[in-house]
Amino acid sequence: MSFPWISKPTVALSALVAFALLSALSNDAALAVYPDRIVKIVVPFAPGGGTDVIARTLAQEMAKDLGASVIIENKPGAGTIIGTQAVATSEPDGYTLLMGTFANAVNPSLNPKLPYDPHRDFAAVALIARSFNIVVVNPNSPIKSIADLIAAAKGEPDKLSYGTFGTGTSAHLAGELFKNMAKVNLTTVPYKGAAPAITDLIGGQIQLMFTTVASAASLIAGGQLRALAVTSAERSPAFPDLPTVAEAGVPGYAAESWYGLFAPAKTPADIIARLNKSAALAVQSEAFKRLSVNEGLVMVAQPPEELDRYLRGEEERWRKVIQDAGIRIE
Repeated sequence: MSFPWISKPTVALSALVAFALLSALSNDAALAVYPDRIVKIVVPFAPGGGTDVIARTLAQEMAKDLGASVIIENKPGAGTIIGTQAVATSEPDGYTLLMGTFANAVNPSLNPKLPYDPHRDFAAVALIARSFNIVVVNPNSPIKSIADLIAAAKGEPDKLSYGTFGTGTSAHLAGELFKNMAKVNLTTVPYKGAAPAITDLIGGQIQLMFTTVASAASLIAGGQLRALAVTSAERSPAFPDLPTVAEAGVPGYAAESWYGLFAPAKTPADIIARLNKSAALAVQSEAFKRLSVNEGLVMVAQPPEELDRYLRGEEERWRKVIQDAGIRIE
Protein backbone atom coordinates (compact mmCIF):
# COMPACT_ATOMS: atom_id res chain seq x y z
CA MET A 1 0.00 0.00 0.00
CA SER A 2 1.34 3.43 -0.86
CA PHE A 3 0.70 6.76 0.85
CA PRO A 4 0.93 9.47 -1.80
CA TRP A 5 0.83 12.23 0.85
CA ILE A 6 4.25 11.09 2.14
CA SER A 7 6.86 12.49 -0.22
CA LYS A 8 10.09 10.70 -1.12
CA PRO A 9 12.22 13.59 0.29
CA THR A 10 10.46 13.12 3.65
CA VAL A 11 11.28 9.41 3.65
CA ALA A 12 14.91 10.14 2.75
CA LEU A 13 15.20 12.73 5.51
CA SER A 14 13.76 10.29 8.06
CA ALA A 15 16.28 7.67 6.99
CA LEU A 16 19.15 10.12 7.43
CA VAL A 17 17.94 11.11 10.90
CA ALA A 18 17.65 7.43 11.89
CA PHE A 19 21.17 6.74 10.59
CA ALA A 20 22.58 9.69 12.52
CA LEU A 21 20.89 8.52 15.71
CA LEU A 22 22.23 5.00 15.28
CA SER A 23 25.75 6.35 14.65
CA ALA A 24 25.58 8.51 17.76
CA LEU A 25 24.39 5.57 19.82
CA SER A 26 27.20 3.41 18.42
CA ASN A 27 29.80 6.05 19.31
CA ASP A 28 28.36 6.41 22.81
CA ALA A 29 28.46 2.65 23.24
CA ALA A 30 32.10 2.55 22.10
CA LEU A 31 33.03 5.27 24.57
CA ALA A 32 31.11 3.54 27.33
CA VAL A 33 33.26 0.40 27.06
CA TYR A 34 36.60 2.16 26.48
CA PRO A 35 39.08 0.64 26.82
CA ASP A 36 38.14 -2.83 25.62
CA ARG A 37 41.64 -3.85 24.54
CA ILE A 38 45.29 -3.12 25.30
CA VAL A 39 46.35 0.52 25.62
CA LYS A 40 49.92 1.22 24.49
CA ILE A 41 52.17 4.04 25.73
CA VAL A 42 55.08 4.71 23.38
CA VAL A 43 58.30 5.78 25.11
CA PRO A 44 60.68 7.38 22.57
CA PHE A 45 63.73 6.25 24.57
CA ALA A 46 65.49 2.96 25.21
CA PRO A 47 64.36 0.84 28.18
CA GLY A 48 65.78 1.55 31.61
CA GLY A 49 66.03 5.34 31.63
CA GLY A 50 64.10 7.77 33.80
CA THR A 51 61.32 8.30 31.25
CA ASP A 52 60.90 4.54 30.86
CA VAL A 53 60.66 4.02 34.63
CA ILE A 54 58.03 6.75 34.98
CA ALA A 55 56.03 5.47 32.00
CA ARG A 56 56.02 1.90 33.32
CA THR A 57 54.86 3.06 36.74
CA LEU A 58 52.13 5.13 35.09
CA ALA A 59 51.03 2.19 32.92
CA GLN A 60 50.86 -0.13 35.93
CA GLU A 61 48.73 2.28 37.95
CA MET A 62 46.45 3.36 35.08
CA ALA A 63 45.72 -0.28 34.23
CA LYS A 64 44.18 -0.73 37.68
CA ASP A 65 41.75 2.12 37.06
CA LEU A 66 41.02 1.48 33.38
CA GLY A 67 40.44 -2.24 33.86
CA ALA A 68 42.58 -3.06 30.82
CA SER A 69 46.22 -3.84 30.17
CA VAL A 70 48.45 -0.81 29.59
CA ILE A 71 51.80 -1.70 28.04
CA ILE A 72 54.98 0.17 27.15
CA GLU A 73 56.53 0.15 23.69
CA ASN A 74 60.04 1.60 23.50
CA LYS A 75 60.77 3.34 20.19
CA PRO A 76 64.09 5.17 20.63
CA GLY A 77 65.98 7.04 17.93
CA ALA A 78 66.60 10.41 16.30
CA GLY A 79 66.28 12.35 19.55
CA THR A 80 62.75 10.97 20.26
CA ILE A 81 61.51 11.80 16.73
CA ILE A 82 60.96 8.17 15.65
CA GLY A 83 58.69 7.24 18.55
CA THR A 84 56.89 10.58 18.51
CA GLN A 85 56.11 10.35 14.81
CA ALA A 86 54.79 6.81 15.27
CA VAL A 87 52.14 8.13 17.67
CA ALA A 88 51.35 11.15 15.48
CA THR A 89 50.34 8.80 12.64
CA SER A 90 48.41 6.32 14.82
CA GLU A 91 44.64 5.94 14.91
CA PRO A 92 43.08 8.58 17.22
CA ASP A 93 41.17 6.01 19.24
CA GLY A 94 42.88 6.24 22.64
CA TYR A 95 44.82 3.00 22.28
CA THR A 96 48.20 4.51 21.30
CA LEU A 97 49.65 7.23 23.52
CA LEU A 98 52.96 9.07 23.83
CA MET A 99 55.04 9.73 26.92
CA GLY A 100 56.25 13.20 26.02
CA THR A 101 59.19 14.97 27.62
CA PHE A 102 61.40 18.04 27.53
CA ALA A 103 62.30 16.95 23.96
CA ASN A 104 58.77 17.81 22.75
CA ALA A 105 59.38 21.45 23.67
CA VAL A 106 62.89 21.81 22.25
CA ASN A 107 62.85 19.64 19.11
CA PRO A 108 60.90 22.20 17.03
CA SER A 109 63.74 24.69 17.62
CA LEU A 110 66.54 22.16 17.24
CA ASN A 111 65.19 20.57 14.05
CA PRO A 112 63.16 22.74 11.65
CA LYS A 113 62.32 19.68 9.52
CA LEU A 114 60.31 17.67 12.04
CA PRO A 115 57.94 15.18 10.34
CA TYR A 116 55.11 16.21 12.68
CA ASP A 117 53.69 19.31 14.34
CA PRO A 118 53.76 19.18 18.17
CA HIS A 119 50.35 20.87 18.40
CA ARG A 120 48.46 20.06 15.20
CA ASP A 121 49.25 16.33 15.35
CA PHE A 122 48.72 15.72 19.07
CA ALA A 123 46.07 16.11 21.74
CA ALA A 124 47.26 16.84 25.27
CA VAL A 125 46.11 14.33 27.90
CA ALA A 126 47.88 15.18 31.17
CA LEU A 127 51.01 16.84 32.50
CA ILE A 128 52.20 14.00 34.75
CA ALA A 129 55.19 15.44 36.60
CA ARG A 130 57.96 18.00 36.59
CA SER A 131 61.53 17.42 37.72
CA PHE A 132 64.82 19.27 37.97
CA ASN A 133 68.53 18.78 37.57
CA ILE A 134 71.29 19.20 40.13
CA VAL A 135 74.50 21.14 39.59
CA VAL A 136 77.31 18.82 40.73
CA VAL A 137 81.11 18.96 40.86
CA ASN A 138 83.92 16.66 41.92
CA PRO A 139 84.11 16.60 45.76
CA ASN A 140 87.79 17.64 45.53
CA SER A 141 86.95 20.71 43.47
CA PRO A 142 87.62 24.13 45.00
CA ILE A 143 84.17 25.13 43.70
CA LYS A 144 81.78 24.88 46.64
CA SER A 145 78.93 27.14 45.55
CA ILE A 146 77.31 28.74 42.52
CA ALA A 147 79.12 31.96 43.43
CA ASP A 148 82.42 30.04 43.33
CA LEU A 149 81.47 28.58 39.95
CA ILE A 150 80.70 31.99 38.46
CA ALA A 151 83.92 33.46 39.85
CA ALA A 152 86.01 30.58 38.49
CA ALA A 153 84.36 30.78 35.06
CA LYS A 154 84.94 34.52 34.84
CA GLY A 155 88.48 34.25 36.19
CA GLU A 156 89.51 31.64 33.62
CA PRO A 157 87.17 31.84 30.61
CA ASP A 158 86.76 28.55 28.71
CA LYS A 159 88.82 26.61 31.26
CA LEU A 160 85.78 24.96 32.85
CA SER A 161 83.84 22.25 31.03
CA TYR A 162 80.50 20.60 31.74
CA GLY A 163 79.26 17.22 30.60
CA THR A 164 75.89 16.62 28.91
CA PHE A 165 73.84 13.60 27.83
CA GLY A 166 73.88 14.85 24.23
CA THR A 167 72.93 17.92 22.23
CA GLY A 168 69.56 19.39 23.13
CA THR A 169 69.04 17.35 26.31
CA SER A 170 67.94 18.97 29.56
CA ALA A 171 71.48 18.62 30.96
CA HIS A 172 72.83 20.47 27.92
CA LEU A 173 70.29 23.28 27.76
CA ALA A 174 70.30 23.84 31.53
CA GLY A 175 74.01 24.58 31.12
CA GLU A 176 73.44 26.85 28.14
CA LEU A 177 70.81 28.78 30.09
CA PHE A 178 73.27 29.14 32.97
CA LYS A 179 75.99 30.44 30.64
CA ASN A 180 73.55 32.93 29.13
CA MET A 181 72.14 34.25 32.40
CA ALA A 182 75.36 34.20 34.45
CA LYS A 183 77.34 35.73 31.55
CA VAL A 184 80.08 33.10 31.73
CA ASN A 185 81.85 30.76 29.32
CA LEU A 186 81.79 26.98 29.86
CA THR A 187 82.96 24.35 27.38
CA THR A 188 80.26 21.81 26.51
CA VAL A 189 81.34 18.15 26.38
CA PRO A 190 78.64 15.81 25.00
CA TYR A 191 78.40 12.17 26.12
CA LYS A 192 76.11 9.31 25.11
CA GLY A 193 74.51 9.18 28.54
CA ALA A 194 74.73 10.22 32.16
CA ALA A 195 76.94 7.33 33.29
CA PRO A 196 80.02 8.06 31.13
CA ALA A 197 79.74 11.78 31.85
CA ILE A 198 79.62 11.21 35.61
CA THR A 199 82.57 8.81 35.36
CA ASP A 200 84.64 11.57 33.76
CA LEU A 201 83.41 14.10 36.33
CA ILE A 202 84.55 11.86 39.18
CA GLY A 203 87.81 11.25 37.30
CA GLY A 204 88.47 14.96 36.84
CA GLN A 205 88.19 15.10 33.02
CA ILE A 206 85.32 17.59 33.26
CA GLN A 207 84.52 20.06 36.04
CA LEU A 208 80.73 20.03 36.46
CA MET A 209 77.36 18.72 35.29
CA PHE A 210 73.72 19.74 35.32
CA THR A 211 72.57 16.15 35.85
CA THR A 212 69.39 14.35 36.87
CA VAL A 213 68.41 13.41 40.41
CA ALA A 214 68.24 9.71 39.52
CA SER A 215 71.81 9.69 38.17
CA ALA A 216 73.37 11.67 41.02
CA ALA A 217 71.45 11.19 44.30
CA SER A 218 73.28 8.07 45.51
CA LEU A 219 76.67 9.51 44.51
CA ILE A 220 75.94 12.72 46.38
CA ALA A 221 74.92 10.72 49.45
CA GLY A 222 78.08 8.64 49.15
CA GLY A 223 80.36 11.63 48.87
CA GLN A 224 81.47 10.91 45.30
CA LEU A 225 79.87 14.11 44.03
CA ARG A 226 79.30 17.51 45.61
CA ALA A 227 75.93 19.18 44.93
CA LEU A 228 75.87 22.95 44.56
CA ALA A 229 72.25 23.75 43.73
CA VAL A 230 69.03 22.55 42.13
CA THR A 231 67.85 23.97 38.82
CA SER A 232 64.16 24.25 39.77
CA ALA A 233 62.42 27.52 40.52
CA GLU A 234 61.84 26.45 44.14
CA ARG A 235 63.77 24.30 46.60
CA SER A 236 63.06 20.59 46.50
CA PRO A 237 61.74 18.64 49.49
CA ALA A 238 64.14 15.88 48.39
CA PHE A 239 67.13 18.24 48.89
CA PRO A 240 65.86 20.89 51.33
CA ASP A 241 69.35 22.16 52.19
CA LEU A 242 70.32 22.83 48.57
CA PRO A 243 69.61 26.33 47.27
CA THR A 244 68.18 26.94 43.83
CA VAL A 245 70.54 28.34 41.20
CA ALA A 246 68.43 31.51 41.33
CA GLU A 247 68.90 31.86 45.08
CA ALA A 248 72.61 31.09 44.82
CA GLY A 249 73.54 33.84 42.39
CA VAL A 250 71.59 33.77 39.10
CA PRO A 251 68.24 35.50 39.72
CA GLY A 252 65.38 34.21 37.57
CA TYR A 253 67.15 31.00 36.57
CA ALA A 254 64.96 27.88 36.31
CA ALA A 255 65.35 24.76 34.18
CA GLU A 256 62.91 21.87 34.47
CA SER A 257 62.42 18.49 32.89
CA TRP A 258 58.89 17.17 32.63
CA TYR A 259 56.72 14.23 31.58
CA GLY A 260 53.39 14.52 29.80
CA LEU A 261 50.92 12.13 28.21
CA PHE A 262 49.72 12.81 24.66
CA ALA A 263 47.32 11.15 22.22
CA PRO A 264 47.05 11.55 18.44
CA ALA A 265 45.06 14.59 17.33
CA LYS A 266 41.30 14.06 16.91
CA THR A 267 41.11 11.53 19.74
CA PRO A 268 37.53 11.91 21.11
CA ALA A 269 37.22 14.34 24.02
CA ASP A 270 35.47 11.73 26.17
CA ILE A 271 38.44 9.39 25.85
CA ILE A 272 40.90 12.21 26.62
CA ALA A 273 38.90 13.00 29.76
CA ARG A 274 38.87 9.33 30.81
CA LEU A 275 42.64 9.05 30.36
CA ASN A 276 43.25 12.30 32.22
CA LYS A 277 41.18 11.08 35.19
CA SER A 278 43.08 7.79 35.22
CA ALA A 279 46.47 9.55 35.12
CA ALA A 280 45.44 11.85 37.96
CA LEU A 281 44.58 8.84 40.11
CA ALA A 282 47.84 7.09 39.16
CA VAL A 283 50.12 9.85 40.43
CA GLN A 284 48.49 9.67 43.84
CA SER A 285 49.62 6.05 44.27
CA GLU A 286 52.30 4.82 46.65
CA ALA A 287 54.42 3.81 43.65
CA PHE A 288 54.54 7.43 42.47
CA LYS A 289 55.23 8.68 45.98
CA ARG A 290 58.37 6.55 45.98
CA LEU A 291 59.32 7.89 42.55
CA SER A 292 58.89 11.47 43.74
CA VAL A 293 61.79 10.90 46.13
CA ASN A 294 63.99 8.69 43.97
CA GLU A 295 63.59 10.71 40.77
CA GLY A 296 63.09 14.17 42.28
CA LEU A 297 59.61 14.52 40.81
CA VAL A 298 56.84 16.98 41.53
CA MET A 299 53.55 15.27 40.62
CA VAL A 300 51.07 17.31 38.64
CA ALA A 301 48.40 15.45 36.58
CA GLN A 302 46.40 18.57 35.76
CA PRO A 303 43.77 18.94 32.99
CA PRO A 304 44.76 18.58 29.31
CA GLU A 305 44.69 22.32 28.67
CA GLU A 306 47.36 22.80 31.35
CA LEU A 307 49.74 20.49 29.49
CA ASP A 308 49.10 22.40 26.27
CA ARG A 309 49.73 25.73 28.00
CA TYR A 310 52.87 24.42 29.69
CA LEU A 311 54.27 22.97 26.44
CA ARG A 312 53.79 26.26 24.60
CA GLY A 313 55.51 28.17 27.39
CA GLU A 314 58.46 25.76 27.41
CA GLU A 315 58.77 25.97 23.62
CA GLU A 316 58.99 29.75 23.80
CA ARG A 317 61.54 29.99 26.60
CA TRP A 318 63.90 27.36 25.18
CA ARG A 319 63.63 28.69 21.62
CA LYS A 320 65.55 31.80 22.66
CA VAL A 321 68.22 29.81 24.48
CA ILE A 322 68.71 27.53 21.47
CA GLN A 323 68.81 30.42 19.01
CA ASP A 324 71.24 32.45 21.13
CA ALA A 325 73.57 29.43 21.43
CA GLY A 326 73.26 28.57 17.73
CA ILE A 327 72.36 24.93 18.47
CA ARG A 328 71.03 22.79 15.60
CA ILE A 329 70.33 19.12 15.01
CA GLU A 330 69.64 18.18 11.41
